[in-house]
Amino acid sequence: MTTIYYASDAEIETLCAGFTDLTLPKEAWTHAAHFAGAIWLLRCRPDMVAERDMPGMIRRYNESVGGVNSDTSGYHETITLASIRAARAFLAAETAPRGLYESHAALMAGPCGDKDWLLAYWSRDRLMSAEARRTWVEPDVAPFPF
Repeated sequence: MTTIYYASDAEIETLCAGFTDLTLPKEAWTHAAHFAGAIWLLRCRPDMVAERDMPGMIRRYNESVGGVNSDTSGYHETITLASIRAARAFLAAETAPRGLYESHAALMAGPCGDKDWLLAYWSRDRLMSAEARRTWVEPDVAPFPF
C-alpha cells in the first residue's frame, strides 16, 4: 500500500510556501517534507537551481526555527545534494505527467521513503561526519546511482 504524505498539490504548495517564507512549523519539516520541497523546486521553480538554491533555503529555515547549522546539526550538504539528485532522477524517469503529490507519494513509496535510505551508499560514520555536513563526500559503501 502506498502511503500518501500529502493529499493534494495545494498541500505541497502550502508546505513549500511556509518553508520559503519561514512560517512553516518546525515539526512539519520532516523527511517527507524535504522531498516534497525538492520536487516542488524542481517542478515549479524554473527560476531556481535546486542544487544551488536549496542549501541556502534550508539553512535559513533551520535558523528561523531556532536551529543551528553546525558540524553536528542542522544543514547537511551530502544528504541534501543526494536527495535532490534522487528526486531529479525520479522525476526524469516518470513516463506520464503527474501532480506534485502523486509524484511525491510514488517517490516516498520507494527506497527514498526510508529516512535511512542513504546508508545503502554511505556508512553512518562517513555520512554523519562534519565533512559530509559541509561538503559533498563520495559514498564509501556502494556507488551512488544518481
